[in-house]
Amino acid sequence: MLPLLDVLARCAAAAVVSSVALAPSALADLKLCNTTSSRIGVAIGYQDPTGWTTEGWWNISAQTCETLYKGTLSSRFYYIHAIDYDRGGEWAGKSFMCTTDKTFTIRGVQDCGRRGYKNTGFFEVDTQESKDWTIRLTDPSERR
Repeated sequence: MLPLLDVLARCAAAAVVSSVALAPSALADLKLCNTTSSRIGVAIGYQDPTGWTTEGWWNISAQTCETLYKGTLSSRFYYIHAIDYDRGGEWAGKSFMCTTDKTFTIRGVQDCGRRGYKNTGFFEVDTQESKDWTIRLTDPSERR
């Protein structure tokens, strides 16, 4: 495994995410800012009134932000999985949900392999019941 992969895997929960609520005047959305020097791919998971959904992939350039969920947040917890396209490695976690290599929207998180999907680890983001939230993915070297 590449050294960067080791570093990213060990830092997934502690160093790679810094979440802040947006100012009250901002639109209500879930945004992700890529503060790294790499291009990344991002998938999200969330629960709405009809059950679990995973969606992906957003391709986010270095030093830019993208809206992942538009409108007032419907859940307190969202789940993120991201891949570093340029240097390798990923931001992952212990909450497993379904993904695939191409653009997707998948209903349900059970039996991913049997349904023809990958079983992928996501990390949890607690929005503290805010109506809008920004997630910031950082390089492991940018830990505070």
